Amino acid sequence: MAIRHITMVTLLGIALLPCGASAHAILMQSTPAAGATVSAGRQTMSFRYNSRIDRDRSRLTLTGPDHHQSVLTIIPAGGPDTIETNVDLTMPGAYIMRWQVLAIDGHITRGDVPFTVTGH
Repeated sequence: MAIRHITMVTLLGIALLPCGASAHAILMQSTPAAGATVSAGRQTMSFRYNSRIDRDRSRLTLTGPDHHQSVLTIIPAGGPDTIETNVDLTMPGAYIMRWQVLAIDGHITRGDVPFTVTGH
């Protein structure tokens, strides 16, 4: 009887442990979307995640067609699961937006959103 009780308590404890995958911020939607083509000029870029984001400890880095990297300013306003930035895209070609976010639970995740800019 004692072994059965210990087994049930152990299984219940395992079932109540938080799932590790749910603790990480996962990119749910971006503007522009991965693989999209946008026109040159001023763009507002938006990245929405499946959890709340700590904007102060998150980062957006844009790599342009000339391989120059720029760390972009994250707009302080917005939903708790979204980060946004404004950027002037003047050079046509392939870009990569590298995002790194800190979820409110302390887990850092990163990823890339490639997109293309066409001329005016």
